[in-house]
Amino acid sequence: MTPRLQRGIVTGSIMLATIMQTLDSTIANVALPHMQGTMSATEDQIAWVLTSYIIAAAIATPATGFLSQRFGRKRLLAISIVGFTVASMLCGAAQTLEEIVIFRLAQGVCGAAFVPLSQAIMLDTYSMEMRGKMMALWGVGVMVGPIVGPALGGWLTDSYSWRWVFYINVPFGIFAFLGVMVALTESKLDFLRRFDWMGFAFLSIGIGATQLMLDRGNLKDWFSSSEIIIEGLIAAFAFYWFITHSMTARKPFIDLALFKDRNLVVGVSMMALVGLVLYATMALMPPFLETLMGFPVTTTGLVLAPRGMGTMAAMFMAGRIINKVDMRHLIAFGLALSSFSLWQMAQFNLNVSQQTIIMTGVVQGFGLGFIFAPLTTITFATLPAHLRTDGTSMYSLLRNVGSSVGISIAMTMVARLTQINHAAFAERVDPTNPIFRSGAMPHGLDLSSPMGLAYLNGEMTRQAAAIAYLNDFRMMMVMTALVVPLVYLMSNPTMTPEDIAEAAKHAAMD
Repeated sequence: MTPRLQRGIVTGSIMLATIMQTLDSTIANVALPHMQGTMSATEDQIAWVLTSYIIAAAIATPATGFLSQRFGRKRLLAISIVGFTVASMLCGAAQTLEEIVIFRLAQGVCGAAFVPLSQAIMLDTYSMEMRGKMMALWGVGVMVGPIVGPALGGWLTDSYSWRWVFYINVPFGIFAFLGVMVALTESKLDFLRRFDWMGFAFLSIGIGATQLMLDRGNLKDWFSSSEIIIEGLIAAFAFYWFITHSMTARKPFIDLALFKDRNLVVGVSMMALVGLVLYATMALMPPFLETLMGFPVTTTGLVLAPRGMGTMAAMFMAGRIINKVDMRHLIAFGLALSSFSLWQMAQFNLNVSQQTIIMTGVVQGFGLGFIFAPLTTITFATLPAHLRTDGTSMYSLLRNVGSSVGISIAMTMVARLTQINHAAFAERVDPTNPIFRSGAMPHGLDLSSPMGLAYLNGEMTRQAAAIAYLNDFRMMMVMTALVVPLVYLMSNPTMTPEDIAEAAKHAAMD
């Protein structure tokens, strides 16, 4: 097997694993109502299908660095793929709510290693000269998976059954496993590194409590609920003890040398924001289109899918020019485009055309595509090779945390602002108001009849929610624009003599 073919198989295999994991983060969302009926569960109970997966993945992600050094990247990745595939089959075959939640936990634990491991493997497989282009290709799986998930999930659920949103992982898993076993070489093992059980326990408890608080906060009305208060206190104390322990332990769970690298610190912070904008927008658009505009599930998926095409196009373009321009300019350009698309979304109304929604999504996807590959490349450009797996684990963790925070903030703002807007509208509902006597109101609206009042209340709620969504888009627009200056705190990587020699070696091997 030639080195070029080997690298191609490795790249294809880890991309399949990455797509499988990122796809599963959103594909089940649109199938929840169907699962709820099958499992005879309440809305609160069926939400655990999503929450269990997110929490398990968040807790297991930081352990990837240690496990890969102790057991090897190839072995860990192969075991994770098998575990994820089997858990997916079991999710599809589950007959009770308890079963599917347990199997989703297993999915999250096994899938947590996919993104950080595949990212570290790509960085080590290709020379500095090729990394930008290949990270753009790999990033397609990370970014497009969550985007096409709702559309694919809606189609599978409507055409077959909700169980197929899990069975679809089986062929991906088989091909990914075969490719890893055939082409990936094992990494060096480190049997001297000790596992910091105390640090892992504190971090896991903190992450788990935070995820529970974020996922259930809006449902429980946040800190008016004793459950949310308890989860917040547990998270605060766990993170406090984790930081204290890490600063005093000889061999902490997360190597503190990571935080000496400025590019990594700024990069993971910015990736958290990208996760916030990406997932929050994805969480807001389906209910906006389905609940407020009356779109069917399939139409919603088709309208949102072109956003992924914009992402793919931008990633391929970025990969071609990433070594020819300052990567910081590419990231800033992507952030500016994303901010502009959010400004466009803030101008929506309930009569907005499908063409406008599609074009706005394409612009946003295009902007995100210009962010991801350069940001990934520059974040790890100055990080020592022995810290890469720990660094990629931190990168994935912050992206997931950012997405959870973004979704929680966005949904909370929609709920609160809808109430505020509705109350403001209600203040103007008065039979003496000239607009109710002008004849300009819709036919059938009679404030003296229960039917007329119900119609008015429903329309007021609809318009109040629409304004709340637009305010959310405006908030994310401002946040995205304000982060642009952070890009220039990172140093742009340059090709060192060692990098040039490495690139020449790869070219000679090809």
